[in-house]
Amino acid sequence: MISDAEGAELVRLARLAVEKYVTESVAITNPARELAKSGVFVTINNYHLAGRGEDLRGCIGFPLPYKGLHQSVIEAAIAAATQDPRFPPVDGKELEHLTFEVSVLTEPEEIPGSPAGRKKHVVIGRDGLLLKWKHGSGLLLPQVPVELAWDIDEYLANICYKAGAPPDAWLDPSSRLYTFQAQVFKEEKPRGNVVQLGDNNYNNNNNK
Repeated sequence: MISDAEGAELVRLARLAVEKYVTESVAITNPARELAKSGVFVTINNYHLAGRGEDLRGCIGFPLPYKGLHQSVIEAAIAAATQDPRFPPVDGKELEHLTFEVSVLTEPEEIPGSPAGRKKHVVIGRDGLLLKWKHGSGLLLPQVPVELAWDIDEYLANICYKAGAPPDAWLDPSSRLYTFQAQVFKEEKPRGNVVQLGDNNYNNNNNK
């Protein structure tokens, strides 16, 4: 677990990393103080005024512990802004209209037992999913099914789609399904206050 202050620091670091890279082509260096290794994802959203919510602008990260958390956030933030294949690279003119979100992950744990029993181990709002099958893998953060109001069957089908698999691939005995949890910290508005999200205050973002 990391503190609210540490979470806010990571979100501000993600923004700084992207701003420096987009406007100056500079990859900032890792701060002298480093948190322990952890899986982490950085999500960038377009922020809309007048209560119209947000929509996804980029999301990339590391499912497993990779480097120290600060360095992982720097690398994931730059990648989310410039390498997400679903979007063009972030332009400097967009920066004032973007919000940043950092999800710090627990290590994925494989769901035990038979494939038919996997569903009962998944709790929406608590668990992210990682599916590995014979042709690839896919990951969905815990906040995604909450934001998109999916039920458990929709969640399981969509983790399969994310992995490039048929919607029932999670039932294949050769597939491996993992759950993980996340602490999620995000800006309430561009450059605004950073809050830790819970089950009841996720915003309506698009799929990550």
